[in-house]
Amino acid sequence: MLMNKLDLLKKFLPGFIPLIVFIIADEIWGTTIGLIVAVAFGIGQFAFTYIKEKIVDKFVLFDTVLIVALGLISFLLDNDVFFKLKPALIGVILCAILGLSAFSPLNIMGKMTQRYMKDMSINEAQLKQFNRSIKILFFIFSIHTLLVFYSAFYMSKEAWVFISTGLFYIIFGAYFLFEILYQKIKIRKNVANEEWLPVVDEDGKVLGKATRTACHQNKELLHPVVHLHIINNNKKIFLQKRPMSKLIQPGKWDTAVGGHISVNETLEIALKREAFEETGIKNFSANLISKYKWVSDVESELIFMFATRNAKDITTNPVEVDEGKFWSLKEINDNLGKNIFTPNFEHEFRILADVMHFKIFK
Repeated sequence: MLMNKLDLLKKFLPGFIPLIVFIIADEIWGTTIGLIVAVAFGIGQFAFTYIKEKIVDKFVLFDTVLIVALGLISFLLDNDVFFKLKPALIGVILCAILGLSAFSPLNIMGKMTQRYMKDMSINEAQLKQFNRSIKILFFIFSIHTLLVFYSAFYMSKEAWVFISTGLFYIIFGAYFLFEILYQKIKIRKNVANEEWLPVVDEDGKVLGKATRTACHQNKELLHPVVHLHIINNNKKIFLQKRPMSKLIQPGKWDTAVGGHISVNETLEIALKREAFEETGIKNFSANLISKYKWVSDVESELIFMFATRNAKDITTNPVEVDEGKFWSLKEINDNLGKNIFTPNFEHEFRILADVMHFKIFK
């Protein structure tokens, strides 16, 4: 998350460079030279962006015009009070930009996101975190700006210098340090609370372990899974309908029971646990039908496929399953390839049908 914030900062920085150049040049050479340097830089940046990308960079143009306005005010009101208030006026402008972005439909920072981050994708969680950061920065700049205004009128010049410069860097540095520590604690908390899965080879030998999230984001991390097919005396197969909230194959009919094997958990224990969690069954016997590797768009699984015929008192868990019912072989055959079942179930059904017909379920 910290790297995402640094990437965001790198993307937004070009739009603010002229203003930053003005602030630095003004401190070193004074208002006149600072204004000339900053405006020249802004015009050069605007021309470079137009020549390179064939677009009119409105944010650089706005920033450059803003610098000219501040420079003119500096010449018109050339006195000690304005000199002291200048950092506060810049703060007011930044607060306005951040405030509009954080608390109104006119999201200037959002528009800058579209301008400077065309090559980056932001998910919902990252966007939420970014908006949170904008709100925090708004309050930081607001408090600092109020302190600068107060120090300009009621405090000594030494106190004003510290508040307008040193204190700002201290506050901003403290905020970044807080964010670093906050993100580290958050990551550790998430990892500590997350389920760990064994990483295996295609024979099922354990090679290591990884979090559930990591396994779902890296297809190189092969992890074991148990599936259980429930068949009644009429050779009907019980299927569950996946909730629409599922990230993978939402709303489709799937194997009766399916779940990960946790670290240090045996096949038998994982099968019993998942079966009880999803269908409420217990005290059943099951046969291992097949073991195979299944690679989807998001993960790689080593699936241990079981089947049982003595399951009783099936009650689907509404948290895990939308609904469940028995399907006849004909009903399943008639709906294959129609986007009703998960691809994984259709693959297993062909294995199961062969076993049912020739070996176990005659």
